[in-house]
Parts: sequence; structure tokens; C-alpha cells
Amino acid sequence: MTMKKGYKALVDEASAQIKTYTVAEAQAKLSDPNVQFVDIRDIRELEREGVIPGAYHAPRGMIEFWVDPDSPYFKPVFGEAKEFIFFCAAGWRSALTTKTVQDMGLTPVADIAGGFGAWKAAGAPVAEKEKKA
Repeated sequence: MTMKKGYKALVDEASAQIKTYTVAEAQAKLSDPNVQFVDIRDIRELEREGVIPGAYHAPRGMIEFWVDPDSPYFKPVFGEAKEFIFFCAAGWRSALTTKTVQDMGLTPVADIAGGFGAWKAAGAPVAEKEKKA
């Protein structure tokens, strides 16, 4: 099967239309109360690799529903007047997610170049995912 538009083209198109921070730029915003980091990785990735301290977990498969105030699944965190910085493992899913929520009207939004992998490799803060009691 020949794809009309493969994942690389989709990620490239999204990346050209969104703001992307380097790890250093994103890390500088970590303690800013007007910024919310949003981790869209699968729960197994969080448990295996760790998390960015203070990041909100919003699985990629639910993001459109959690962001839309008209959805029965809306999460109030997305109604706050903050900048939302999305990330995944490598930056591909978060580029697509950031473009999607930007198209939905959520602003300001950005993603992290290289995702959590780049964050971790740069020695930026990482914590274990908290276990639910």
C-alpha cells in the first residue's frame, strides 16, 4: 500500500506550524506557574522511563476530548490561562498533538524538540511516576 501522506510528512507539516522549545528553553519554564507541561505518553512509558516533575498526564488518544470544554471528558486543567507544553518520547506525537490542540483553539501551546528522550539525555529533572495507592 502506498501512503498518500506518511507520518514523516504529517510530523514535518505540524512542526512547521507550531512553536517548539529546545530542552534548555523548556527547562527554564519548569518552575513558571503560568506553564503546564503535558505528558502524552502511554502510562507504561511513564512507569518505565519516569516523568517530568509537575507534568500533567493526558494520553494522546484522549487529548481532543480532554481539551474541548464541550466534551463530557473535558479536564479543567485545559481551561486554565496557561501555556501548555506537550511532550512525548521523541517529539513526533507531541508535534501532532500540539498542532491539533492549536487548531482546536488552545493557546499558547508548544512542544519539546526531541521529547522526553532529549529531556532525559540532557540531564533535565526526571522523577519516578507516583504509584497510586
